[in-house]
Amino acid sequence: MGHVTLDDLRVFVAVYEAGNLSAVARALSRTQSAVSQHVKRLERETGLPLIERRPRGVVPTQAGRILYQAALGGIASLDTAMRRLAELRDGDGGTVAITTGGVTVRHFMADAIMAFRRRHPGVTLDFRSAHSARRCVELLHGGRVDLAWITLGEPPPGIRQRPVLDLPWVLVVHVDDPLAARDVIHPEDLPAIRHIAHPENSSSRQRLEDDFVRLGFSPPAPVGVADWDTAVLLAELGIGHAILPALPRLALSPGSPVRAVPVPCLTPLTVGWAVREWSALSPLAVEFADLVAAGNAR
Repeated sequence: MGHVTLDDLRVFVAVYEAGNLSAVARALSRTQSAVSQHVKRLERETGLPLIERRPRGVVPTQAGRILYQAALGGIASLDTAMRRLAELRDGDGGTVAITTGGVTVRHFMADAIMAFRRRHPGVTLDFRSAHSARRCVELLHGGRVDLAWITLGEPPPGIRQRPVLDLPWVLVVHVDDPLAARDVIHPEDLPAIRHIAHPENSSSRQRLEDDFVRLGFSPPAPVGVADWDTAVLLAELGIGHAILPALPRLALSPGSPVRAVPVPCLTPLTVGWAVREWSALSPLAVEFADLVAAGNAR
């Protein structure tokens, strides 16, 4: 591909992910014609159509999917290398980019962040909030982040996972609720709870719904939808019941208006790190990942 530029590949990746030429043109402050020219240059070099134009956007061809995967890996590796070179040039400066859900930092990373800041006051920890494990993986694939803290399952292609913690489930209920007096919550109790559901695209919601099906019933109709921390607040207000992983910082004081009752019939949730390739990470990123893992070891 003698005439193909890195800019051609970056624009093609953006078109592939957006599925729309005009949206990419707006995002890059270019004309739609200019965006189209990047794709056409790649098509001339490969001798194959890479996208099919449809009334409501574009879809990739088989050749387009192959080029996308190759371009994504190459661009991400180059971006990582440029960050590493900047760290070499600037000494102890640099950035470690992490993506995760909104409530994760407080529950799993607070101590590691403080320890890392003491060791490396000149390094920036760049947190990118994402609303699903899938979005975290997209940011990894695109080279926009070094590390992703996610609910682990079958690893996506091109992703390496490192389990850190298995979280059993608890039912967070107001102390005046009859279920608060239980030692454990049994399967037959679950269909009748006033369920505060997890966000729509979250891995934890999918795992929970799969477990309900495994136990032989449909998930109860939610009385609300909230992230983990907000669900605890709603349970405190007596709005409903929150089924949550036993989070490290969920420790409830004796005077708390809610109680966390174990739900042993549900499959524990495994959380941990996902990366593109451990050997390609900067020493600073590896150190931060290790600090978080050590801080959550039980």
